[in-house]
Amino acid sequence: MSEPVGIMGLGIYLPDNTLSAEAIAERTEGAWTAENVRAKLGINQIYRPGPEDGTQAMAVKASREALDDANITAQEIDLILSIGEEWKERPLTTTAMVIQDEIKAVNAWGIDLQNRCSTGLSAIKIAKDMMIADPAIKTVLIAGGYRNGDLIDFTDQKTSFMFNLSTGGAAMILRRGHDQNEVLSTHIISDGSLANTVGVPSGGTIDPNTQNDFHLRLFDADKMKSRLNEVSVNNWFTCLDKALAGSHMTRADIDYLNILHIKRSGHQGILDALHLTPEQTVYLEDYGHLGQLDQVLSLVIGLKHGKIQAGTNVAMLAAGVGYVWAASIVKWGPIRG
Repeated sequence: MSEPVGIMGLGIYLPDNTLSAEAIAERTEGAWTAENVRAKLGINQIYRPGPEDGTQAMAVKASREALDDANITAQEIDLILSIGEEWKERPLTTTAMVIQDEIKAVNAWGIDLQNRCSTGLSAIKIAKDMMIADPAIKTVLIAGGYRNGDLIDFTDQKTSFMFNLSTGGAAMILRRGHDQNEVLSTHIISDGSLANTVGVPSGGTIDPNTQNDFHLRLFDADKMKSRLNEVSVNNWFTCLDKALAGSHMTRADIDYLNILHIKRSGHQGILDALHLTPEQTVYLEDYGHLGQLDQVLSLVIGLKHGKIQAGTNVAMLAAGVGYVWAASIVKWGPIRG
């Protein structure tokens, strides 16, 4: 029987600047009211970067906080999994190496991972699997920064589901043999038929000129909407049920829903389907959507407000354009043999 893998430390960085629902509505040039931004999109405010808030820089800040939370040194880290976005300080730099250098994790090696807003849960699975497979890997830092909100055109109503994109950094430290906060099972589903429905039109090899249209756009809105209506909810609950089964649990065992920020009605719909109350989750209306960092943020807030305690079964849900759905189960508190 392999050793358990547990969460040792968490770190969050949020900038000082915010954008209110009123400011978002104004940027839509009349297409949205502040009331509807709050009521339908579920946004009271989002975070916006300051001059020093680069994607990699925010990952470093969050990593340092996670090290403090875990009460370990950076020299104890064996592997760094970067979950930060591709929109960063400089193209083709490796963020894991930037983090390694800045925090002086001299004994680690690293990889940059990309799975859009499912990258965090994908990294949890990869970290656990690698620790089980390789005895040399005992402590893993998962960290990233996110500021894809820079790429949003608020006048493009096709992308209104991304008006919630926020800014920040997050980090999580996992350790094999840790006696707290056990990472149990993760299940992931991807659908490659949606791979080219969302993206940035310029800045790649097809159109290198970023002056043409360097914003997140829907390339095929009808295809995306039709396919998501057909498979999205089923895929999400399939991931959840399989992750629960792999953790020897059922939906009835969920105590806390840790889910990325989505529109208000969608969030409530998932709570209702799982027979959970608003007290058993955190709706990130005051933070917006930090992409693949939402799960760390929800853990930090849930712990702060006492919604997550020893014995709490945490179900984490994520979805990323591309399209990917994921669920991970964590049992918070002491691991009992």
